[in-house]
Amino acid sequence: MAGSGEDDHAVGGPARHIPVLLDEVIAALAPKPGETIVDGTFGAGGYTRAILATGADVIAIDRDPDAISAGREMEAGSGGHLRLVQAPFSSLDAHASDADGVVLDIGVSSMQLDQAERGFSFRADGPLDMRMAQAGLSAADVVNRFKPGDLARIFGFLGEERHAGRIARMIERRRAERPFERTRDLAEAIADTVGRNPKDKIHPATRVFQALRIYVNDELGELARALFAAERALKPGGRLVVVTFHSLEDRIVKRFIADRSGTAAGSRYLPETQVKMATFDKSGGAIAPGEAEIEANPRARSAKLRAAIRTAAPARPADLSIFGLPKLPEIRTAAER
Repeated sequence: MAGSGEDDHAVGGPARHIPVLLDEVIAALAPKPGETIVDGTFGAGGYTRAILATGADVIAIDRDPDAISAGREMEAGSGGHLRLVQAPFSSLDAHASDADGVVLDIGVSSMQLDQAERGFSFRADGPLDMRMAQAGLSAADVVNRFKPGDLARIFGFLGEERHAGRIARMIERRRAERPFERTRDLAEAIADTVGRNPKDKIHPATRVFQALRIYVNDELGELARALFAAERALKPGGRLVVVTFHSLEDRIVKRFIADRSGTAAGSRYLPETQVKMATFDKSGGAIAPGEAEIEANPRARSAKLRAAIRTAAPARPADLSIFGLPKLPEIRTAAER
């Protein structure tokens, strides 16, 4: 995956797809012949290809129909060891059970970034789309229909954009004259509004584009739900491996592992039945790419890998409150605004 758009590389210059932290992912997954590994973010199949080479079977999931279509040849040549599923990875437990491993590579893929018609990047002009599943609410819908206050919250939290309010007010004024339909149009309007400091390494629109993409695809919610799904799908001893590219994503994974690992201390005033049993054992700390990998693949710069091993304890009920996610506009009803 290419990451979440934190630098110029992630905004979308053409780049060959290179699986990030591949050696570290395979080491943490430790796949073996006869085992079943779930690749929840198939993309261009980099992890899946390496897992198949170990003799393990793979159930690979992706909500992007283009990724599934491109992977059919690999599936056909796998001798029955690969099964592709078009679905969001938050539903992975509906497609796999008693899995020996689950790997999630969060963010947008190089393929999506490098296709101007998908609208993820403003390096090459394209429709303001950004939908991974190619269905539902688009980035243009958000920009042209949402209230300025809602846009400011999206840009501020998901993009950590300090000029979120100014940009939202500019969008409200400009769309009254004509709607935003193209990526470069929006990017140039943002640059004209906030200017560009010569010392900045990223384009002024980068954080807004990141925020729009994360919101349109509900990426943080999908990640949170996918972690609970992995908890339900993994067998005792199964390995969970997650690669993130942004601090918001990494925080979710870190909080999940902390909540699910170890036995909660509880309170001496509560009965023992209130004690929560660990569903995962933490497997080391965060792993970042080395200098050689970053030099070979600049898009790996912000990547972090975290891993945990499933215990025999029953899966706990999903509780999104552990992540502290903010209240943002409802995606289902936003198109009606």
